[in-house]
Amino acid sequence: MNGSWAVERATGEAADFHARALDAPVVRTVSVLEVAHPALVLGSTQSEDDVDTAVLERAGVALVRRRSGGGAVLLTPEASLWVDVVIPRHDELWDDDVGRAVHWLGHVWRDALDDVGLAGVTVHISAMVRSRWSSLVCFAGLGPGEVLANGRKVVGISQRRSRAGARFQCTLSRHWEPAALLGLLALDERDRARAGHDLAHVATGADRDFRLVTEALLRRLPGG
Repeated sequence: MNGSWAVERATGEAADFHARALDAPVVRTVSVLEVAHPALVLGSTQSEDDVDTAVLERAGVALVRRRSGGGAVLLTPEASLWVDVVIPRHDELWDDDVGRAVHWLGHVWRDALDDVGLAGVTVHISAMVRSRWSSLVCFAGLGPGEVLANGRKVVGISQRRSRAGARFQCTLSRHWEPAALLGLLALDERDRARAGHDLAHVATGADRDFRLVTEALLRRLPGG
């Protein structure tokens, strides 16, 4: 436990983590998750036609679908920090407005990353910002509550809501390497080159000790 929060740390397969139900009773929970093997995670409405399955198989990357929206995310062992934050519907942190619902968590991430010395960290509290590639790649767009470092997206947050509560799924990479993700997608060479150029500077990684980032995040949680 961490104050009013239950804390879980687990290593496993991305598919198993994404298959978790959000059923009552829901309690405040933080799950720090590490994938045992690389996985390309598609958003709930994203087409599998976006993926080059032959390349995926050769690379040994699992194809997984999450229940929240957005574009694809590439998760790799030791280079991706995945944190699920769950709150019940009756929680004081709950907000019926889907856009505002993530703001509080974005500010927690901002403070935690500031604590570990990441510069220029801010929270996007305006409307969704879409780009040519955002339906394909998660970090090509910017949603309410997501976190930037020096104007580049550094923490992606998606949410899944039910009658019982909400699960906020947060990802942070050690380095932003769009070519690795784009190489798994069904793009022709021209579009892959164009996407690589466009996405090179929209996001960034946080080359910090993930253990320290996690500790800072837990300290910054309301009631933590």
